[in-house]
Parts: sequence; C-alpha cells; structure tokens
Amino acid sequence: MANLLGQSGLSVCVIERDNAVFPLPRAGHFDDEVMRVWQAAGLADEIAATVRVNPGMRFVNADGQLLVDWPRPSVLGNQAWHASYRFHQPHIEQILRQGVQRFSTVKTRLGTEVISARREEARVCLGLRASTGDHETLSASYIVGCDGGRSAIRRFMDVGSTDHGSHEKWLVVDLLLSADRDDLGDFTVQYCDPERPTTYIRMVGNRRRWELMLMPGDDPDQIVKSDRVWQLLQPWIGPSEAQIERAVVYTFHALTANHWHQGRFLLAGDAAHQTPPFLGQGMCAGIRDASNLAWKLAAVVKGEASESLLDSYQQERAPHVKYYIDLAIRLGGVLQATDVSKVQERDRLLGTAPEQLVSEKPRLGLSGVNTNQSLAGLLSDQVYLDDGTRIDDRVGYDFAVLGSPDFMRNLPQSVRDILAGYTLIEDEAGQDYLQRVGAEAIVLRPDRYILGAAASVAEFESLLSLIPRRLRAGEPA
Repeated sequence: MANLLGQSGLSVCVIERDNAVFPLPRAGHFDDEVMRVWQAAGLADEIAATVRVNPGMRFVNADGQLLVDWPRPSVLGNQAWHASYRFHQPHIEQILRQGVQRFSTVKTRLGTEVISARREEARVCLGLRASTGDHETLSASYIVGCDGGRSAIRRFMDVGSTDHGSHEKWLVVDLLLSADRDDLGDFTVQYCDPERPTTYIRMVGNRRRWELMLMPGDDPDQIVKSDRVWQLLQPWIGPSEAQIERAVVYTFHALTANHWHQGRFLLAGDAAHQTPPFLGQGMCAGIRDASNLAWKLAAVVKGEASESLLDSYQQERAPHVKYYIDLAIRLGGVLQATDVSKVQERDRLLGTAPEQLVSEKPRLGLSGVNTNQSLAGLLSDQVYLDDGTRIDDRVGYDFAVLGSPDFMRNLPQSVRDILAGYTLIEDEAGQDYLQRVGAEAIVLRPDRYILGAAASVAEFESLLSLIPRRLRAGEPA
C-alpha cells in the first residue's frame, strides 16, 4: 500500500509493530496479477530475481490416483508474467521495505503499535506505543488496517465478521534440505489420504514445505516437536536430509469482515478477509486490496474524486475475494475428506474423470466506477507496445487509455483536454487485443482492471465521467 501510495506524493506513515522483518517463511505463492502489482510499484524485477516459477498442483488419493489436475503454463501468459510463482516471504518484505525509501513523503515507524484510534470530524487520531514504552499521538486523513487476522483496527471499528464455515487445524513444517532431493518433484501435491490429508510444496531454493492436517487425538503442543515431525514426514524425507526451519500449527479460517470501510477507517488483507490456503490466494487477495484501494485513496485525498469513491472498494473486492474463498473451501473439501463413504464417492467420481482446473480471473463486483458493460471489471491483458515494452512499464500505477490509432486521431480536442495528465496509448501493437475484445478503445484503471470500453467516440465520452478529474497545477480541489 505504501509503495503504491508513495507514487502519488501523499504523506504516508507505515506503522509496524515489529522492528525487523519476520525471518521465517509464511506465505509462499503469488500469481501473475500480483506480479503486475509489483510491476506497478516498480519492484517486479527485484522480486522476480528471488522467486521460482511454479508448474502447478495435483490432488491424488491414498493410492496415488489423480483426482484434480491444475497445471500452470511454463510460458508467459496474458499478464506478461508467469501464472504462478513460489517465493520466500522475508525476501519480498525486505524489498518492499527498501522500496518505500524511494519516497520522501513515506515514513516508516518500526517497533510501534497502534493502541487506540478515535474518529474526529475530518481526521482519525491514533494512539501509538513504541517498543521503548514511549507514547504519542498521530493524526491522519485515513487509516488502513493491514494488520492481519487479529486486526486491532478491525476491533476498533467493531464491524463483526461472517464465518464461511472452514476452521481446520494444520501442522505447517518448513524444511531446509541438506542434500538434493529432486525426486520430491516440482509440483505442489495434495495427498488426499483420509488417514492424514497432507500437502507437499516445493518452495524457493532448498526450502520444502509439508502441511499436515491434525487428526482426532493429535496434541497441538506435541505435534510440533521434532521427533513427532520427523515421524510424520518419514514417508518422504528423514532428519539426515534436512533440518526443520519452522513447525507450527495454524487454524485455516474462512472469514470476511462485514464492513471494510467505515468513515476514515479501512481494512485490507487478512484484516478484511481470510481464506484457506489450498489455492495460495490469501496474500494475493490482500495485494489486490492494496492495488484497488491505493488509487482511490489518492484521488479522494487530492480532491480529484468524492469520498463516495471509497464505497466502491468493498463493493468490488468482496465478491472477488468470495470467489476464491468458495473455490478454496471446495478444493479443501476434496483434500480434507475423511469420512469413508465420502472418500469412496470422491474417488469414484474424480478417479475415473479427474477434474481439470484452469486459472480464472474473476470479474470485480459492480460499483459506481465499474459499470455493467461487458468488459468493465475484468482484468486487462498486459499488451506489448510497438517498441517492445509492456504497457504497465509505460503507464505506471495510473489510468491509461489504449485505443486504435484511427480512433484516437478522431477524438475531439475537448475529450483530449479531459484526458490531460493521463497516458494515451495509440500504438498499432494494441490492435490485436482491442479487436479480440471488440473495442476501439478501453480505459485501464491503475489496478489494471478495465474501467470500460468504447466502440465509438460517443461511448468513449460517456466513460470519462468515471475517471477522477486530474487537477492541474494551481487549480483548487
């Protein structure tokens, strides 16, 4: 959020309870859309140097029979990135922390906790406590709680949450290999064994992860001890081949906060929603939140849009998040089945005709900045331009218009005046994409979703009312 907002020139303060990046692995997957967000933040090349391309995921039953297959393409896709990546979270967090240092208007307060928050008419006032024990207050136009599943900001908002009915305890074990084990494979494997559902993940470098579902009779305090961990991992690997980096019990939740925006308070990431990890979409959803919200906050604070624009945040993001939560719960049901009759029925249906999954890009929920046009709210492709660059590299984290050269030449000057300050892409290279989607021009939002499309100048003009008015120097808000 701070790396995106930093480009707007707004005064931003990041308040972080911990003094240093948490050194152990946590989240482990992101997709091509998230890489586009890193790209918009100007950090994609650094991040790409630390990750590995993920070839996909397979669900197999206790007999090794394939139930669900989700291969990921090995070539760059429509987003101009690979469909799936594995990463080490401390590497990414360090890059993000270094990234905000590019912006003189972004301040970072490490070792500082928000202990109170109250609303004022035009501000929010925060009570802060440093790790030294010192207290102070800070006021801001808005606060965004990106503070996780036990969010203090959500508690201050008192908004409640909706339980989607998935709460399973799993042991997560991260290993550092001391010897090559190529036979473990590159694919993520979901072992749908009713005796103990288990997930194997190849992480980056020599890191490997196993996730094992706790079964009746398991003691969460005992199952994390090394002897018990190695006993559970015995079918795959032994203590002479790796060392345990982390073993911890998590409860995989499926929850959404009832309200993500309340006056000058907003929620993002796990503070707003939690999803089981079976799709690797939990952190991805939080990063999409930041990409959706940052440009809206900037437009509102700078006076380019009314405060009602912030109402579109949850309207658009909540259905999108729910899509992934529902799919994760469904696939979790395939993996976590332990009832004998249900397992037999699952294996009978999927064992004879394995389900083939493909990566989908769901549409945003409809809102005031996302009309019911056929293309509005869909994630755009990342087009390569005439000079070989990707469109996001030309545009940055901002609005852009991609139009056919003939169409753009015929735009009235009055329309071009409205678009002053925005990037207009008139390359021939965009023609194939425009023809494929059936438009003469499309308006791209900073989060790379399509604001709308036009087949005529009149349709294009009607879209312009949805674009925040770019203020010129010296013009009052």
